[in-house]
Amino acid sequence: MTTLRAITLLLLFMVATTECKKCAFKAIFNFGDSNTDTGGFWAAFPAQAPPHGMTYFNKPVGRATDGRVVVDFLAQALNLPFLSPYLQSIGSDYKHGANFATLASTVRLPQTSLFVTGVSPFSLEIQLRQMKEFKAKVDELPRKGKSNLPSPNIFGKSLYTFYIGQNDFTGNLARLGISGVKEFLPQVVSQIASTIKEIYALGGRTFWVLNLAPIGCYPAFLVQLPHNTSDIDQFGCLISYNNAVVDYNNMLKAALAKTRKELVDANVVYVDTLSVLLELFQHPTSHGLKYGTKACCGYGGGLYNYNQQVFCGNTKQVDGKTVTAKACKDPQNYVSWDGVHATDAANKLTAYAILNGSYFDPPFPLHKYCDIQPIG
Repeated sequence: MTTLRAITLLLLFMVATTECKKCAFKAIFNFGDSNTDTGGFWAAFPAQAPPHGMTYFNKPVGRATDGRVVVDFLAQALNLPFLSPYLQSIGSDYKHGANFATLASTVRLPQTSLFVTGVSPFSLEIQLRQMKEFKAKVDELPRKGKSNLPSPNIFGKSLYTFYIGQNDFTGNLARLGISGVKEFLPQVVSQIASTIKEIYALGGRTFWVLNLAPIGCYPAFLVQLPHNTSDIDQFGCLISYNNAVVDYNNMLKAALAKTRKELVDANVVYVDTLSVLLELFQHPTSHGLKYGTKACCGYGGGLYNYNQQVFCGNTKQVDGKTVTAKACKDPQNYVSWDGVHATDAANKLTAYAILNGSYFDPPFPLHKYCDIQPIG
């Protein structure tokens, strides 16, 4: 039995036998891109359509997947509601945190323009500004009757999560190549570290930073990125690109270790989601899945079921024919939803592994802060 499979079974036993107790974390504040966006991008630019959300919500709800993203599962396990997007004005409840993540966000926003095609204007710097504005409003607004805002003392009792950097890495690969991208990655990790320090100054004390996923296993990049057959490993993933991801993650890990020494009373935790997702892509059947490097929602069939001319849910003219990128009937069997993002099933397994604590560096005793609640 693989380590991840054993962790999944252990955690399922734990959540089934745990009594409900209060959690030390009263809120989650999340910063990220489409991997943890719970509706921010589509609140700003309404356009999402089926089949997104089909597995869990039965309709599109702003997630770039068929169901829930990792931060949904983390909130559920800590007995907190799903995070409302900061940009969503209708129906939001911020008493237990807010989600600043948006699809296509980067750590570094290109300086040439406020909005670059294919890149969200809500970079990590903007998300931090939104966080500061949010806290300022919470601190200054009077409490009269019911409110959808948290109490002012919640910021020191919150978990701050980061899952961002993938678009900085992949957005320039085709144009600059691996060596070109590596030149500005130190600025990316530096920006993440400085953001943690600024939130620390606002009262934050617990930070989880999820590292970069194995992009060399994603169907979209297997189709789009230039490579030779010798660059494909036994699992069908791109060796050189995944090696570059490891280099970035090592850089991020070192930056967080330095930040940890500077913030001695804070928990600055590096979360190795790369290892979790790599295991799922390489051995999907060991975890109740069937397909690793093949997208559920796409067009073209074959090894990857991905065509960069027509994205999931869209209808386009391809080679003179009108085609639609449709979803498979069994997304619970796939790691990849649309070639770029994980399925609800893969996100759940990733969350299980994270919550177990085996992928934290340094070790973080989550069970001492909160009992992990069942997640369906």
